[in-house]
Amino acid sequence: MDLANLAAQFNAGTILPEAIAIITMLVVLTGDLIFGRASSRWTPYVAIGGLLLAVVALSWQWNNENPVSFMGTFNSDPLSIVFRGIIVLSAAGTILMSVRYVEQTGTGVGEFIAILLAATVGAMFLCGADELVTIFVALETLSISSYLLTGYMKRDPRSNEAALKYLLIGASSSGVFLYGISLLYGLSGGETQLSAIASGIASSNTNLSLGLVIALVFAIAGIAFKISAVPFHQWTPDVYEGSPTPVVAFLSVGSKAAGFALAIRLLITAFPAVSAEWHFVFTALAILSMVLGNVVALTQTSMKRMLAYSSIAQAGFVMIGLVAGTDAGYSSMVFYLLVYLFMNLGGFACVILFSLRTGTDQISEYAGLYQKDPLLTLCLSICLLSLGGIPPLAGFFGKIYLFWAGWRAGMYGLVLLGLVTSVVSIYYYIRVVKMMVVKEPQEMSDVVKNYPPINWKLPGMRPLQVGLVLALIATSLAGVLSNPLFTIANDSVTHTSMLQAAILPPKPVVSVSLEPNTTLAD
Repeated sequence: MDLANLAAQFNAGTILPEAIAIITMLVVLTGDLIFGRASSRWTPYVAIGGLLLAVVALSWQWNNENPVSFMGTFNSDPLSIVFRGIIVLSAAGTILMSVRYVEQTGTGVGEFIAILLAATVGAMFLCGADELVTIFVALETLSISSYLLTGYMKRDPRSNEAALKYLLIGASSSGVFLYGISLLYGLSGGETQLSAIASGIASSNTNLSLGLVIALVFAIAGIAFKISAVPFHQWTPDVYEGSPTPVVAFLSVGSKAAGFALAIRLLITAFPAVSAEWHFVFTALAILSMVLGNVVALTQTSMKRMLAYSSIAQAGFVMIGLVAGTDAGYSSMVFYLLVYLFMNLGGFACVILFSLRTGTDQISEYAGLYQKDPLLTLCLSICLLSLGGIPPLAGFFGKIYLFWAGWRAGMYGLVLLGLVTSVVSIYYYIRVVKMMVVKEPQEMSDVVKNYPPINWKLPGMRPLQVGLVLALIATSLAGVLSNPLFTIANDSVTHTSMLQAAILPPKPVVSVSLEPNTTLAD
């Protein structure tokens, strides 16, 4: 094999965004080693610049005629490009809101950003991985970096506890997932590429064997852990409450997006023989996640725990699009995750700012906040109302698109349950908004009464302010001006050959016509 053919098979240009992220990580890490704490003045901006450059590189690859690279192990099709873009933007938003938070805890900003970029690279590779070894290496890169980020605040016992819980449960989840894909490897006759696995299983007449069902169940268990689906959600509330808040923001968007990208690629490509079975399993996961997530969120007193259960419920809503299995279903997933990026990061940015100024995240302490901090109140209100699906905000259009796709696919019960639980979610979101806005001056919480003077000139506060305003603008306008996002979501599905080969047509409406002289008895 000559060098030109080898280079063509590697097609390394498809991973240019990941290469930019890796180089950025090395620059940040080297700068931190050489200049120490002084590097915190410029490393966040270098990291954000590198991530934005990665977004530009992703946009250049949109119409790539040859997206497959590294001998079939990585696929840079439009679907993976959109998911990688969501992850990169979530990492950039996380860096904006983390500078002041990390500095105030007395830990190194450079190391934090380097680990975050490592998690970003793992998540990006996971979105396009088309082979078992690549999938597992990318998944572990994301997972191990997430464990480190969760326990980054070494002096905080809650952070240490969250990291230990996340590590133990995550390691078990990885073991279960690895066992599932190892069964796939054996059942397919030693294949590791996903398309070859499906062909190997089909040719060996083991379509409905017990081994394939076990592999499916174990693989879904690993995916459900990543997206925080019930009953694999046990880690979520404790980890969200104990982890540094910027880390929680990244896990709730970036890690979740990577999990859904893995679910689509793995289930559609490697498990076509048991399509009905995995659709049934994800229907059950969606029902459990929407019900438990929204109901338990009603009783929470901590803002971070409430957002944790909200994240579980949001995963249930997104699974409606996955279960639909149609063109509109996958497009609605992509669109919802795009708008979820803005409104969820905006909500966590508000929680970070409030905790920096008050040292608490209890919901009751937000009482009367609008009198002391109108910008924070406005941003948090808009983001929470968007998460609840209040028109004309972005979350409303995202949920409408999901429910419409599910209804067209004939999943009437699941859509109706989604509507009911969405109404339930509006209650606990509006409860916080009411707490901030409606309270009389004499009902103001003690924390808000002692609210410090607003000072954006403190080190690291300007990036947080920029992130807050950007999230507010994007959440407000993404609903009214949603056509570009709709176009991106639809094109990412229609231009991805893997999805087009597996799209299930919507169930037709069955009509019965009788001849004029014909009776039912005939």
